[in-house]
Amino acid sequence: MNEASSHTQERSGWRPASYYPDPAIHALDRRFEKYWLKLSAVERLATGLRWAEGPVWFGDGRYLLCSDIPNQRILKWEEETGAISVFRKPSNFANGNTRDRQGRLVTCEHGGRRVTRTEYDGSITVLMDQFNGKRLNSPNDVVVKSDGSVWFTDPTFGLLGNYEGYTAEPEIEPNVYRLDPATGKATIVAEGVLGPNGLCFSPDEKILYVVESRGVPNRKILAYDVSADGTAISNKRVHIDAGPGTPDGMRCDIDGNLWCGWGMGDPELDGVVVFAPDGVMIGRIALPERCANLCFGGLKRNRLFMAASQSIYALYVNTQGASGG
Repeated sequence: MNEASSHTQERSGWRPASYYPDPAIHALDRRFEKYWLKLSAVERLATGLRWAEGPVWFGDGRYLLCSDIPNQRILKWEEETGAISVFRKPSNFANGNTRDRQGRLVTCEHGGRRVTRTEYDGSITVLMDQFNGKRLNSPNDVVVKSDGSVWFTDPTFGLLGNYEGYTAEPEIEPNVYRLDPATGKATIVAEGVLGPNGLCFSPDEKILYVVESRGVPNRKILAYDVSADGTAISNKRVHIDAGPGTPDGMRCDIDGNLWCGWGMGDPELDGVVVFAPDGVMIGRIALPERCANLCFGGLKRNRLFMAASQSIYALYVNTQGASGG
């Protein structure tokens, strides 16, 4: 494929590490040393995308899916062969992806302004496209809790132009939603978030983290306490003030560390940053592109897959992704 070639075709600005430890990996706090495999290096798996987003791992098939939003497609990378193919095109400007507790693909679509589920036979079920009679904006990122509930963010980003969606006026405020697994009923769990973006749960699911990507004066990662019955959140607080950084998508590892896509504008910011549960930045993975989103995968869920602007990268780490997307 000339649009998404394998990592054997090098691209200006990217050079794999020629020695260990990889100089792209930085420990900013001694706590990060536990997670840094010194004989592992950042690998570029594919390039030639226009805006990479929403990586999701399918362990039963040993492959990764990743959205390429402007190109209207979801790509598939196979771990055993390194082969790249088109999983879905058109993708309806698909953005965030995850899997539900039955292993089915759940996708946020800018184009359809909806959240969908891909069934085992390949058919698509619309989980939600409106709330109280008003169309959603452009669902962005999604996670599935252990009880099967689907949680997603709905900013207006896909309505702002015809590059990652279709230009339109919003009908509803940006919110964070929860879909009940038994009834399919939707509820707003968070209002007033300025540009809700990436989200994930702590390993024990007692905390929900949400990126506020239009926060003033800086982007923020918000934290909420999850109710005992798992249906509501409370105690909104700023967990991390991003300063000049631009957090986008994120995932927790089994120790509660936040691995966050980061960057925009300054090479010193581009890549992935890692925060300990107390909010201290402990590590950084430098990439030549801004990283939008990431996930854990591989046979032991210890391989970090990073969707970064025009490329997909991977790095083995000494931890595992927490469950739930």
